[in-house]
Amino acid sequence: MTQPFYPPVKRSVTIAGHPTSISLEPMFWDALEAEAARQALPVNALVARIDVERMAADDPPNLTSAIRQWLWRGRAD
Repeated sequence: MTQPFYPPVKRSVTIAGHPTSISLEPMFWDALEAEAARQALPVNALVARIDVERMAADDPPNLTSAIRQWLWRGRAD
């Protein structure tokens, strides 16, 4: 049985003291929360780490894209 598609869910996160909103599909929120728990970090802290990595790129993607790519890359490792 295949899983149906779901629209993105918008949530607020705080990065370096600044609130921002991120829209991710539920499967990505689940993966992000699971990885944060695995690393014993709050989700905001993990998003902040991903943001730092993203900004170090030559042509940084938007934060939502960076989170998706970071999560996918982690699954491929």
